[in-house]
Amino acid sequence: MIEALNTDCFCVSLDREALRQAIDDDPAARGLSALIEERCPHLFAALPVYVSRRKVDQMAKIIAAVEEVVALPAYREQVLSYAPDIARFDPGARGVFTGYDFHLGAAGPKLIEINTNAGGALLNAVLGRAQRACCEDVASLVSGPVPAERLDCTIFEMFIEEWRLAGRGGVPARIAIVDDRPEEQFLHPEFLLFERLFRSFGVQAWVLAPEQLTFRDGELRDANGPIDLVCNRMTDFSLQEAAHAALRAAYLAGAAVVTPHPRAHALYADKRNLAVLSDESRLAALGVRREAIEVLLRGVPRTRLVTAALAEELWADRRKLFFKPAAGFGSKAAYRGDKLTRRVWSEVQAGIHVAQELIPHPRRRFCSGAHHGRRIPHRRSRWRRSISRQS
Repeated sequence: MIEALNTDCFCVSLDREALRQAIDDDPAARGLSALIEERCPHLFAALPVYVSRRKVDQMAKIIAAVEEVVALPAYREQVLSYAPDIARFDPGARGVFTGYDFHLGAAGPKLIEINTNAGGALLNAVLGRAQRACCEDVASLVSGPVPAERLDCTIFEMFIEEWRLAGRGGVPARIAIVDDRPEEQFLHPEFLLFERLFRSFGVQAWVLAPEQLTFRDGELRDANGPIDLVCNRMTDFSLQEAAHAALRAAYLAGAAVVTPHPRAHALYADKRNLAVLSDESRLAALGVRREAIEVLLRGVPRTRLVTAALAEELWADRRKLFFKPAAGFGSKAAYRGDKLTRRVWSEVQAGIHVAQELIPHPRRRFCSGAHHGRRIPHRRSRWRRSISRQS
């Protein structure tokens, strides 16, 4: 049934006019939809990808098993042993927008990586309000665990939960959405949506570059005053770069709540952790329950650290593997083994990379008016579940 929907159903589609209205419904945000269309013309898929309840439940079990392992002191000690020192600082907050990235195939969901600064949540909120169904029966297929109309509130509550987990009361007065060169970022339009979201709940908010922050007299500040909470969009996951010194100092001093933060990345998103989560003997040695081990072995593709001892074997098997840097993000410095040259292989060995069993993308057939309704080649799709963890 689900495969048939992904192959032949075009009954639910993106209403682009409704999308523009959902983005521009705040007078302060007028023109944002035009910015998205100019900067990110292919950001929104024209059609949804259907996922069966069975696969959703399987993903939930894999996520629960990962969370069970991450909660173990033995696991934490092991992964923190190869993490930057800053990861040992526990700020209390758990980290917003942890994204579990799955490829969905006939063998079930496969967790290919975990991200701790997953983008797109607010863009998906407006996208959910702009889906058009051909009839009432089909409309029920686009429902989710949280109604699209409530996603903004749910996302704001996630940040307030972080604020409270960090030992604060009330709500933050001023929030900064921080990234390097924010105006140049692909998801800059979403940064502006976050700015709008926080302001709609009465919180002052600005999109800032890290160079606009200072740490003095025990406060993280911008030109207009103290910053209470930072929505951290940077990919310097350990805040090591010189431009991030003020934010790093404020984070370690507990002067501002920073989310997500270096500890979250070390516990979840370092790709070396996948080698632990897919290794039966290592999981057993950590004291993981047998049931959780079996869930992880089914759901996490085998992943190994690239080492000199394994180099010959990994090169021979490269066509079945995908190589990723331990602290990478997106597709930066990541390579399909069948595309690997000897020169790039030397670079992979010189760095810190993992080799993961290659799991092909699922595909979704779609129609386009430009092709007069004919089916044109499948597009690749990836399923991401972003979660808010509760204490």
